[in-house]
Amino acid sequence: MEATTLTRPQAPVTPAQLTPESTRMFQEAGQASQVVAAQLAANASRVAAIAERLRANPPRAVVTCARGSSDHAATFAKYLIETRTGVLTSSAGLSVSSVYAAAQNMDGVLYLAISQSGKSPDLLASVRAAKAAGAFTIALVNDTASPLAEIVDAVLPLHAGPELSVAATKSYIAALSAITQLVAAWTGDTDIAEGLAALPAGLAGAWALDWSAAVERLTPARNLYVLGRGVGFGIAQEAALKFKETCGLHAEAFSAAEVLHGPMALVKSGFPVLVFAQNDESRGSVDAMAASLAAREADVLLVGAGDSGSLLPAIAAHPVIEPILMIQSFYRMANALSVARGYDPDSPPHLNKVTETV
Repeated sequence: MEATTLTRPQAPVTPAQLTPESTRMFQEAGQASQVVAAQLAANASRVAAIAERLRANPPRAVVTCARGSSDHAATFAKYLIETRTGVLTSSAGLSVSSVYAAAQNMDGVLYLAISQSGKSPDLLASVRAAKAAGAFTIALVNDTASPLAEIVDAVLPLHAGPELSVAATKSYIAALSAITQLVAAWTGDTDIAEGLAALPAGLAGAWALDWSAAVERLTPARNLYVLGRGVGFGIAQEAALKFKETCGLHAEAFSAAEVLHGPMALVKSGFPVLVFAQNDESRGSVDAMAASLAAREADVLLVGAGDSGSLLPAIAAHPVIEPILMIQSFYRMANALSVARGYDPDSPPHLNKVTETV
């Protein structure tokens, strides 16, 4: 019997002329600063009207409805809403409506649908069901002519403009800024509002930061963890997805606390871990986890503003704003890493820009 030789699958080879600066992902992610500046101005009156309604009729709960990168924005929304308003916030199981057709009591619920395209059938089914069951529905959507925008009670346009790369970048950041603007207005939090006003300039600065050390360290990697906590956890989820879809790199996102419950068993010498650490109440525990991982000889890439020994630089800002700045720096690095690993970040295998799940 002939022996069988197993070889490691080879990454797809990108065109020879492809450089990090020539990709659509690079061009689109680099537009985030201008997108957010335009969005904050254009949406100010819409946000004020919605915030007035929420203060006059406080929701008993908030339900988020999203897929993919938009669902990671929903994770950010959960932590921001729960910590700033005290209102319980949960992610919708879209198949409850689209597959099981189960009725739910949505009286007094704020239902936030987040989508770039506004076209996915299961998302539309869930929004229709929530509205019919009594929810106040809001769409954070990039395509204001989409079916989603037509069926909700209120629309907050993302104003991200055309996004042709399969990887969502500027539309994800636009979703985060829209969520932050809404919560700041709802709660009257002037500190967040001031931090948000500085976000466009901060994004431009974050785009210019040097994360080349991460490209060098992760080019030969096969697996890694991405950790965050609180408002930083949704950013960790987004980074893990981008590693998978643009770099062919298996990455899993965990809370910096949850990683102790089982996943730590896989951490061996040299195992890469990307850690996002914003400067809020979670910072001490996240830094302690990073130190614990380093003690296990993991290859820790810590992202954090301040003199904490972070390998990857970050811009200091309001704690709610820092994760948004971090993901902007990450996008530039992920794009460069994709090309370095032999991939085209604009055309991941087996993926489409609009995913129409039922």
